[in-house]
Amino acid sequence: MMETKLVLLGTGTPNACPDASGPSSAVVVGDRAYLVDFGPGVVRQAAKAYRNGIDALRPDRLVTAFCTHLHTDHTSGYPDLIFTPWVLERKEPLRVFGPKGIRDMTEHLLKAYKVDIDFRINGFEKANEVGYRVETQEINSGVIYRDDRVTVEAFPVSHGTLESYGFKFTTPDRVIVISGDTAPLEIVAEKAKGCDILLHEVEYTAGLAAREPKWQKYHREVHTLSVDLAEIAKKARPKLLVTYHRIYHMEIQDNTVDVGAEMARRNEAILEEIRNAGYEGPVVNGMDLDVF
Repeated sequence: MMETKLVLLGTGTPNACPDASGPSSAVVVGDRAYLVDFGPGVVRQAAKAYRNGIDALRPDRLVTAFCTHLHTDHTSGYPDLIFTPWVLERKEPLRVFGPKGIRDMTEHLLKAYKVDIDFRINGFEKANEVGYRVETQEINSGVIYRDDRVTVEAFPVSHGTLESYGFKFTTPDRVIVISGDTAPLEIVAEKAKGCDILLHEVEYTAGLAAREPKWQKYHREVHTLSVDLAEIAKKARPKLLVTYHRIYHMEIQDNTVDVGAEMARRNEAILEEIRNAGYEGPVVNGMDLDVF
């Protein structure tokens, strides 16, 4: 039986954190990878994972991707995912499943890079005429993809007014649920009930409490506090809870302080907040290139 793995390519946020690439994960089943989101640096992170022994993440093998929502931190690596594997001789189209707007985004990107496409096909390189093409499918809730390795179910999450989804991957040996960006929701707990891995966004509760009221209101409406994640996890009881897209509520663009040390402290504090809120199951902070 083929083993299923969850590979974290990027665990960051819109902040330009040098230690956390833009949000992107890969559910790997045998020699196939299924990407979720494509934040900045996605293909190079996949190349690093390939170098670390995950053969399915060799860049020219990246052919299937799912998008939770169209915020830039989750999609600014999209042209990279379209074109870099093609330059590396990907020989089939990229398939992308996402919310309404993903088709327009794709068409605009292909137009934006028309000069490059034309040169590579008609110039000295004579690149293949297939590997840069993208087959897009705008999704609704329910099963959106199935092959002989995986069934993917999309479910709606709440991230302001933006159409947003979480995804549930069911493979022969594991069930993995990825929240995407969302406020705390019962549906996430329902979909993740008894799953092997719940990958969920989180924000540092104490950090948010120190911010001005308008930002507190905004974050409570569109993201999940650590104490609220504990409640979701208590209901879902995953075999492993993994946090990503951690919002620390701190200034990272400040070389006068030890940002790395403070971020590490806040990472531990987030886990402590989850445990103090009553969650007793296994929980870890996911880091770039972690494999579960």
